[in-house]
Amino acid sequence: MVRRFRRLPLRSRLALLVATAVAVAVAAVAVVAWVLVRAQLNDELNTSLKNVSAPAQAISDALRQCESGPQIHVTEKQSFAYTQIVGPDGSRCVARFNVPVKVTSLDVAVANGQRESALHDSVTDNGQPVRVHTTTQKVTPDGPSVAVSVSRPLDEIDTSLNRLALLLTALAGLGVLGAGAAGLWVARAGLQPVDRLTEAVEHVARTEDLTVRIPSDGDDEIARLSRSFNAMTAALASSRDRQARLIADAGHELRTPLTSLRTNIDLLVRSERTGRAIPPADRRALLESVRAQMAELASLIGDLQELSRPDAAHGGQQLSIVGLHEVTATALGRARLRGPELTFVEDLAPWYVRAEPAALERALVNVMDNAVKFSPPGATVEVRLRNGELTVRDHGPGIPAEELPHVFERFWRSPSARALPGSGLGLSIVARTVQQAGGQVRLEPAVGGGTAVVIKLPGAVTPPPTSLS
Repeated sequence: MVRRFRRLPLRSRLALLVATAVAVAVAAVAVVAWVLVRAQLNDELNTSLKNVSAPAQAISDALRQCESGPQIHVTEKQSFAYTQIVGPDGSRCVARFNVPVKVTSLDVAVANGQRESALHDSVTDNGQPVRVHTTTQKVTPDGPSVAVSVSRPLDEIDTSLNRLALLLTALAGLGVLGAGAAGLWVARAGLQPVDRLTEAVEHVARTEDLTVRIPSDGDDEIARLSRSFNAMTAALASSRDRQARLIADAGHELRTPLTSLRTNIDLLVRSERTGRAIPPADRRALLESVRAQMAELASLIGDLQELSRPDAAHGGQQLSIVGLHEVTATALGRARLRGPELTFVEDLAPWYVRAEPAALERALVNVMDNAVKFSPPGATVEVRLRNGELTVRDHGPGIPAEELPHVFERFWRSPSARALPGSGLGLSIVARTVQQAGGQVRLEPAVGGGTAVVIKLPGAVTPPPTSLS
């Protein structure tokens, strides 16, 4: 049953649930109303029986009927209430034009003086249900008391209750039908935004068109879902655009070293085929150029692999507590090998951060390489680490202010640096690594010339008692 219900369309399930809820509510109200009306009618009947006394004429007539011998009674209702006298032995005397009612033990108890009164159900001799009230009553003001039973048929209550039951059943049926129709209408109107969202999703899945947007008016759940879908498609479109730009930029950057490499190799191959030897100096220059281009390709491919990793992949790497001063010292040692003619001044205070050691070292190496690349021979590179703020300052030509907003973009290179080796991805890797470690990085013109790279990472002067991962 549950599986069949789940297979129904959402609109049908909502309508069915609404109709079921209304049916249960209407049924509960109808049952409660019927029970309350029945109790009210029974209370009114009991009150009327208690407040009605048998006429003295009826009592006298009943006594005469008992004295005259065989009793003659009618079988149909002839009066407002049936009256009869109950004897201590359970006998009864029925007045004329009244229907005899069967005597019960409660009536006999009243006749014997064991009870003051009795209110109970009974039946007539012909099986008609009645409500009976038996109490003692004087025949004459000065005469003896006798047990008198006054009865009223229950048919009048049953008839009213049956009519009420039919009326409530009809109203319940109409209510359920109306609730079903209203449920369908509400489901259709309420699910229109969901239908639009479904159509949009199907359109995106079919055409891969990420420019689709859904109206998101209001603050309800559907509007929030629409805004979330719009944000998701916008993020996917932006991601696809970035991927397209990355591929295009990578192709452009790869083309230059590949072209130069192919040209140099073609010269070497042509020399071998034609037998025309290349002068030793030129041959060495060609081989050195081939080696340099291959190194540039390897570096570019490594940078692309680093940037192609999604953020989730970085989050899945092993993080640990590392000494920023130690990683900086390691990167500084590699920079000294690449710029032996430069002077490096370092001032590194202990600072421990939570990061991926390999990625952090690669980022700092990129910063040091840029300082070495743009520093003139004999210049000084200053490296300072204080309270989690690492500053690497060179004395090169500097970066114009209008170019500073673009330095962390992928493949962006300053016009003055296009002749220098590099892929334009180094600072992008630095920015990404620092952000994933919870820090910030910026480039700013240094006082007196040159450029300062400032990296600030959260951490502490001393490592925690236990390393976190």
